[in-house]
Amino acid sequence: MQLGNQRASGNVEDRRGMGGVVGGGIGVGGIVIALIAYFLGFDPSAVMNMAPTAGPAVEGQHGAPGDEMGGFVSRVLGSTEDVWTQIFRRSGTDYRAPTLVLYDGATRSACGLGQSAMGPFYCPNDEKLYVDLSFYRDLQTRFRAPGDFAQAYVIAHEVGHHVQKLTGTMRKPGSNQASVRTELQADCYAGVWGHHAGAMQQLEKGDIEEALGAASAIGDDRLQQQSQGRVVPESFTHGSSAQRVRWFRRGLDSGRPQDCDTFSAAAL
Repeated sequence: MQLGNQRASGNVEDRRGMGGVVGGGIGVGGIVIALIAYFLGFDPSAVMNMAPTAGPAVEGQHGAPGDEMGGFVSRVLGSTEDVWTQIFRRSGTDYRAPTLVLYDGATRSACGLGQSAMGPFYCPNDEKLYVDLSFYRDLQTRFRAPGDFAQAYVIAHEVGHHVQKLTGTMRKPGSNQASVRTELQADCYAGVWGHHAGAMQQLEKGDIEEALGAASAIGDDRLQQQSQGRVVPESFTHGSSAQRVRWFRRGLDSGRPQDCDTFSAAAL
């Protein structure tokens, strides 16, 4: 990606290196459950609330981090802010930007205790995205989806859940089918951002392929095959690899949020 001229977002809370911020844990069973939906869950509270969360959340340092990876994600966040601000403005509304929380290992959120084993997540209760940057190593090694735009896709997907919160399309976990449609819409919204990032000349050759590779790598069918050696479609929570690629591509091609209505689509 070409983000040299992109402003860094100030809506970043850096909790990295803050030892002793949290206590307790969700245990092996909870981690196994979380790993089934390892990537990009929008409301992890069902698992996180199993853990002790006594004590207030500790605030980290606010503002764009000075390290290379922290600076990268703050610029990606700034790009999403610029894109969604313009989209919301065209519809006559204001975009309220979320906060990106960077942490190591575990941290408290308004949805409960978050741990790195769960992957990046969005908490609608505090409108914050939570990312342990070690996940990007997993993205490259475990999921074989390297590249900076694949990393940006992670943030854009979680921002997509924030857009759902603001527009009232976010669904609370009920049925697996509702969860799949929610996740695929966030993928489509990530594609909408990618469309406009391309128009701002922030994409380079190969970037789109990186994001499509990431979307394919973390489909429920691929993850289930890796973790349990078989695929159970009725237990999907995020969508198959083909579905995730299809909806990301749909948003990428059109750049129109209205083309991301997964809840009315007869077929996903």
